[in-house]
Amino acid sequence: MAAPQKAENAAVKRGIVIKDGWPGYSLDLFTYPEHYHNDIENVYIPHGVIMNRVERLASHIMDDIEDAKLMVLCVLKGGYKFCSDLVEFIKTLGRSSNRYLETRVEFIRLKSYLNDQSTEDLHIVGSSDLSFLRGKSVLIVEAIVDTGKTMKALLKHVETFEPKMVKVAGLLVKRVSNTAESLTDYVGFEIPNLFVVGYALDYNEYFRDLNHICVISKTGKVKYKI
Repeated sequence: MAAPQKAENAAVKRGIVIKDGWPGYSLDLFTYPEHYHNDIENVYIPHGVIMNRVERLASHIMDDIEDAKLMVLCVLKGGYKFCSDLVEFIKTLGRSSNRYLETRVEFIRLKSYLNDQSTEDLHIVGSSDLSFLRGKSVLIVEAIVDTGKTMKALLKHVETFEPKMVKVAGLLVKRVSNTAESLTDYVGFEIPNLFVVGYALDYNEYFRDLNHICVISKTGKVKYKI
C-alpha cells in the first residue's frame, strides 16, 4: 500500500493540474468588470473553483500543523485575497471541529516583476526584520510561484530568523521547472507558463479587482504597460 499512498500524496501536492492548451471559459459565461472587456482573453479559473480549492488546502493545513498556533506570512500584494480566504477557512474548520488552530497574520511585500517579466532581484518593500518568526510554526502564503527564484530568496531570508518550521502554500504553481514545485507544500493549481491576472494578481497594479483568474490579452498588456 505504501507506493499507491505515496503516489496519491504526490498528486495532492501538485493540486489541480491544468494541462497545456486549456482554452479557459468564454467571458460571456461570467460577470466581470466591463472596463476589462478587451483586456482579458478568457476566464481561466472561475472564482467558485478557486474558493473550493482554497477550502481544501485549509483542511490539509489543519491536518498537518501540530502546533496550536500558526504564524501566517502573507506575501503582498498578490497574496492578500488567497491569504484572507485561506485563513477564514481555517477558522471556520476550527470552529466546527475539536481543534482550533490559532492564526496570526503578518505581511511582507516583495517586488520581482516588471510588466510580465520576472526580474533577477528580490526587493523586500518595507521592513525586512522578521524576528517575530523566531521559534514559530510559519506558513508562507504566496499567490503564484513560477521560476522559484523569489521564493528561494524569501525562504533563505526567513530561515535566518530561526523559525520552528516553515511551510509554503502557493495558490498557483507554473510548470516552468521542477524547482518551483519542490518549494511548495500546498498547491492550489498547477498551470502552464501563462501570465494570469485576477484574484489579486496584477499586471502593473491593474486587474486585482477581478474575482476570477484570467489570461491577460495582448491588448491588455499594451494598454497597461509601463
